[in-house]
Amino acid sequence: MVLTGTKQGHSSLSPVSVSSEVSSISMSSTSSRLKYVSLGVLVLQTTSLVLTMRYSRTLQSDGPRYLASSAVVCAEVLKIAACMLLVFREHSFSVRALNRVLKEEIINKPLLTLKLAIPSGIYTLQNNLLYVALSNLDAATYQVTYQLKILTTALFSVSMLGKSLGIYQWLSLVILMTGIALVQWPTEGTSSTKQEDLTAGSQLMGLLAVLVACFSSGFAGVYFEKILKESKQSVWIRNIQLGLFGLIFGLGGVFAYDGERVQEKGLFQGYNHVTWTVVALQALGGLVIAAVIKYADNILKGFATSISIILSTLISYFLLEDFDPTRVFFLGAMLVIAATFLYGYESTPAVNPSKV
Repeated sequence: MVLTGTKQGHSSLSPVSVSSEVSSISMSSTSSRLKYVSLGVLVLQTTSLVLTMRYSRTLQSDGPRYLASSAVVCAEVLKIAACMLLVFREHSFSVRALNRVLKEEIINKPLLTLKLAIPSGIYTLQNNLLYVALSNLDAATYQVTYQLKILTTALFSVSMLGKSLGIYQWLSLVILMTGIALVQWPTEGTSSTKQEDLTAGSQLMGLLAVLVACFSSGFAGVYFEKILKESKQSVWIRNIQLGLFGLIFGLGGVFAYDGERVQEKGLFQGYNHVTWTVVALQALGGLVIAAVIKYADNILKGFATSISIILSTLISYFLLEDFDPTRVFFLGAMLVIAATFLYGYESTPAVNPSKV
C-alpha cells in the first residue's frame, strides 16, 4: 500500500504546475525564435546597407551628391515614425491609447527619457572620434585597433549585466576580433598612404581616439541593452526615445558640417531612389538592432555584423567587381566562421564512472 501510494504521489502533477511549465517552454521557444530571426534580419540588413550605400556614393549623377549627414537625420525621422506606427498597432490602432502611452512614457518620465540621451550622445561622440582616428592613423592600424570593440562589449556585458562567459566563448571573441581585422585588412592598392605625413604625435592621437571609441561603443551598446531588458515597456517606445535624441544630435551635425551647403541647395540635394533606399535601410537597421539587443545581446550582434561584412565583400566581388579577395581575406573569413561556431559550443562535463 505504501508503494502504491508513493507511486501515485510521484505520478500526479498539479494542473497549475503543468500549465506554468508549458507556458515557460512556449515563452522560451518564442524568445529563441525571435533571437535568431532578428539576427538573420540584421545580417541581411547590414549587408544590403553596405552594398547600397557604396553604390549610392559611387553613382554618377549630374547634380550634387547627397549629404550623408542629412541621410542620417532622415533615417532617424523614418525610424521614429515606424516605431510610432508599431506602438499604434500594439494598442489596437487607438489614437487615444497611443497619446496616453507616449505621454506616460516620454513626457511624464523625463529622467528615464534622459537616460537614453547617454547612448545617443556616446554614439555621436564615437562617430567623431572615428573621424579623428582615420585622419591620424593608417588604414591597417585603424582596422586592427577598432576590432577591440568586440572585447570591450564582452567586458561591459560581464561587468554591467552579470553575464557569464566560458573559456570557449572568450576564445571565440579573440578569434573573431582577429578574423574581422584580417577580412578588412587593406590591400597594397588601398594602403599606399604617405607614412611620412603621420608623425608620432598624430599617431598617438589617432590611437587614443580609436581606443576611446572602442570603449564608448561597448559601453553605449551594453547600457542600451540594460535599459531594454530591465524595462517592462515596449522596445519600440525605447527606440522612439533613442531616436528623438539621435534626431537632435543629427540635426546638430547637419548644421555643424554641412550648414552652408544646406543653405545653398537645401537638405535634400542629390536625393534619388537609391538615396531613399539607403535611408530606409538605415532606419530598418535601428529597429533590427534594438530587437537583437532585446532578444539576444550585443555580443551576438557583433557576430552578425562580422558575418555581414564577409557577405557584403563577397557580393561586392561577384556583382560590383570592385574588390579582389586575397589569401588574407579568406583566412579572416574562415576565422570568423570558426569563431561563430565556437561561441555557441558548450563543453559537456565528463561523467564520473563511480557515480553511475
